[in-house]
Parts: sequence; structure tokens; C-alpha cells
Amino acid sequence: MPVQPFPTDWQTALVLVAHPDDPEYGVGAAVAKWTAEGKAVHYALACRGEVGIAGMPPEEAGPLREGEQRRSAAIVGVDDVTFWDFPDSNIHDTPELQAKIAETIVSLRPDVVVTTYSGPAWAPGAPNQRDHIEFAHAVAAAYDSLADPPGWLFENGPDPTHCEVVDGYTDAAVDALAAHEVYLSVLDPETPVVEQARAQVEMSTPALPGFGERTVGFILKRHR
Repeated sequence: MPVQPFPTDWQTALVLVAHPDDPEYGVGAAVAKWTAEGKAVHYALACRGEVGIAGMPPEEAGPLREGEQRRSAAIVGVDDVTFWDFPDSNIHDTPELQAKIAETIVSLRPDVVVTTYSGPAWAPGAPNQRDHIEFAHAVAAAYDSLADPPGWLFENGPDPTHCEVVDGYTDAAVDALAAHEVYLSVLDPETPVVEQARAQVEMSTPALPGFGERTVGFILKRHR
């Protein structure tokens, strides 16, 4: 089935992810476009990324990564960023997580929910993280539990069913990912943060025949 344009008849989106920097590694350019068009986007994160910086204790890394995520979100026009304090690198599809996701959806009443990829691998030799897989399954279960769910549930991942053309918004996405400055500088000390960010954004916004030079891909998981 050919890839379709991302829906336009909505006003509020909820981006649900496991860790800080997850939005920026995938959907930052799309979020920048949506907020520029006047749409409201909310972020909710399962954890604060407290074990994500090598050599830094969790009590220091968690607040630091929270601050980086809030600054990053502001760059693409998101000012509502919520952290739930599930354990970083130990996120599981539990009833507690499903309930928190469902509670957040009911509270915000978004038209669209976007989450992480649930598949085992992004490509041959590029396995998906377990936290991402578990979290995405919890989102789907929470969505299915609702009597009145949002209109769409999408995952950001390979082999998309839909795409958002993001020509003109990738610079904002680069700036947003580069706002995770300490995280990226420890992850790859040899490569300047902006270069890391630009390479990731270019990889995650490929050209798609019939669409723009830069696109963000989405997999439709539910629609009502």
C-alpha cells in the first residue's frame, strides 16, 4: 500500500516516549512543523534518563537530562513536558505503566498519539531498544483500554504507512537534538554535538518518492 500523507485534520497531539532525547531522535522536525502551524503538542516521558550518561550517578544525570529535554522541547514549540519516574533501562509493559498512559490520554484528550517503534529492529544489524519495545506495547494496550480513544495512534518507525513532509524544519530538529549537549558529548566525545545531531536528523528524515526532500515516517497502529 502506498505511503499516505500524515493527517491534517487534528489540533492536539500527545508524543509518548520512554526516555529523554527519544522525540529528537525521530519526530523533532515533524513536531516543529506542527507547532509552527498552530497545533498543540504535549510530551510525556516514562523516565528521566537517569542511567543514560556513562560515569554520571543517576541522582545527577536525571535532573540534567530532564533540563536538556525541556530546553530541547522548547526549541520545537513544546512547553508541556511531563516525566513519570519509571526506571530508566528497566521499563516494562506493566499494568501500572498502561494505567499511567491511559490516565494521561484521558486527561489531555489528544486527537493524535505518537509513540516509539515496537518492532524488534530498525534495520538488519540495528536492533531496537527493549525499553522502546515494551513502552510501545504499553501504549497500544492503554489505547485499546479506552472507551473513547484518540482518532489515531502512530509509531515512528521504518516502513511507514504515513509521512510528514518536513522540508524547512530540519534545522530546528538539529538544534533540538543538540540541546541534549551533555548526553551527546559523553556518548561520542570525538564528534561535535551539532555534527552528531545533524547526522541523526538527516538519517531520520529521508526523502520519499512523491513527497518532499525530507520526511518523517509514521506507522499507523490504530484508527477509529
